[in-house]
Amino acid sequence: MMINKRLISMMGDSKRYIAWNVVLQFLALLANIVMIFAVSLFLTGLVRREPDLPTALLYILGALIVRFFCTRGAASASYNASCTVKKTLRAAIYEKLLRLGGSYTQAVPTAEVLQLAGEGVEQLETYFGAYLPQFFYAMIAPVTLFIALAPVSLHAAVILMICVPLIPVSIVAVQKFAKKLLGKYWGRYAALGDSFLENLQGLTTLKIYQADGARHAAMNREAEHFRKVTMKVLTMQLNSIIVMDVIAYGGAALGIIVAAHEFNANRVTLPGALCIILLSADFFLPMRALGSYFHVAMNGMAASDKIFKLLDLPEGSAKTAQLGADCAIACRDLHFGYTAEKETLHGLNLDFPQGSFTALVGESGCGKSTIAAVLTGRVSGYTGHVTIGGQELSAVSEASLLKNVTLVSLGSHLFKGTVADNLRMAAPGADDGALWGALEQVNLADFLRSMDGLDTPLTEEMRRGFAAGVTLADGETMAPAGVEPLNGNGLTVLVTLRQGVYHQIKRMFGVFGAGVDALHRQSIGGVALDAALAPGQWRELTEEEVEKLRQKV
Repeated sequence: MMINKRLISMMGDSKRYIAWNVVLQFLALLANIVMIFAVSLFLTGLVRREPDLPTALLYILGALIVRFFCTRGAASASYNASCTVKKTLRAAIYEKLLRLGGSYTQAVPTAEVLQLAGEGVEQLETYFGAYLPQFFYAMIAPVTLFIALAPVSLHAAVILMICVPLIPVSIVAVQKFAKKLLGKYWGRYAALGDSFLENLQGLTTLKIYQADGARHAAMNREAEHFRKVTMKVLTMQLNSIIVMDVIAYGGAALGIIVAAHEFNANRVTLPGALCIILLSADFFLPMRALGSYFHVAMNGMAASDKIFKLLDLPEGSAKTAQLGADCAIACRDLHFGYTAEKETLHGLNLDFPQGSFTALVGESGCGKSTIAAVLTGRVSGYTGHVTIGGQELSAVSEASLLKNVTLVSLGSHLFKGTVADNLRMAAPGADDGALWGALEQVNLADFLRSMDGLDTPLTEEMRRGFAAGVTLADGETMAPAGVEPLNGNGLTVLVTLRQGVYHQIKRMFGVFGAGVDALHRQSIGGVALDAALAPGQWRELTEEEVEKLRQKV
């Protein structure tokens, strides 16, 4: 019943948490059995006017304490198993994409990758955190209850035990249909996400050609198909839940009937009859809970099929060749097509000498972007020869290729932050002079000097905002703070905090679109930091300094 051995084998740490979860649930069940027997004996004592309240309270209180800690421990184990799964799977997906390189989009759409790494992994979180522990516990619980009730009434225990498998039978009956339906659901979901991302990225082009209306209508049709599949999934889930509820509550009712019959026939005592009545539902509840997790688990299984499809994509032979100083490019008899039926590049022979500037000119669709994609390793599967510095492109490692070959597209992405923040992604140790030199080479230096330069100076808006208390992006409002310029251009400022959020200064400036290059703490409370200490050095506070800190507190 949905035990994917490959999936489980990947989750070494999760298995430990799952086992601990099952053990704790089992101990909670034993405590519950003890409590039920104690309650039954106490109620019988009341009927006979011989109640033993202290003993009953001792057993009941002890059982409740055990159940409380076991339930908390099981919940903690479930959480840890879920967190481990998410971390492991997302790391596996990320590492696979790194190994595939830029060509991964040929095999799987970006939108599908995002959906699998997001919601797909979340579905598997429930599979490991809830379904698997409940699966093993649901196997143990009925057997344990049978052993507990058999000495009381073997007849009743056998009848209840026979009815328990009806729930997993109903689960198996729906599993084949559900697997096919959920596979279709994920297919529609991925297609809808891919269409949405494509339309969003190309919205400007659609507006220019007035094609946004047609794409909007097409996306509405896809959304309607996805809605219909979703409704089928929900209907299937509702129907199966109804069937399992009928079996579970019907089984519990049967237990009550059997208990009453056995008591009337003088085959069980009053305490025994009460135990059967109170424990009959526990025969079915573990399986019923398993059934409630079943639908989410099935969705997780459908997602795992997609994830493994991504993880199993061929990576080709290991690329170890390194590019040297010579980066002359040569193409010989280069053929390439995005599909087998249509070839885009037809036997090209090209030379790009070291240090040269070459322009490829041609009508739209003639293959200019495709040549760039081939040379940067973004697409694979070409025939012929492409060499860089004498090294065959197909043998060059991904890291070496990215270090030496750069594609600057028309729509290069600028990340949130300053110009300096974006430039230092390529050269973290570059000083301002190096950054301005790069901007001079691309003729952007004059433009940026007319704006805010590499950084954003202190403005009156920032000053007022800090004084009023900055509200961060997550909704947290900081205490009022002071900010004053330390030089004429406003790029170096003194910030006075009245709340311990030194690490959040970058976020505070980010609210006003300003970046922070470096932070230096001058003082804490009334204690000025010792300028004679080198980074990493320390000294003991003096009694006077300790007193100043106490006064501030």
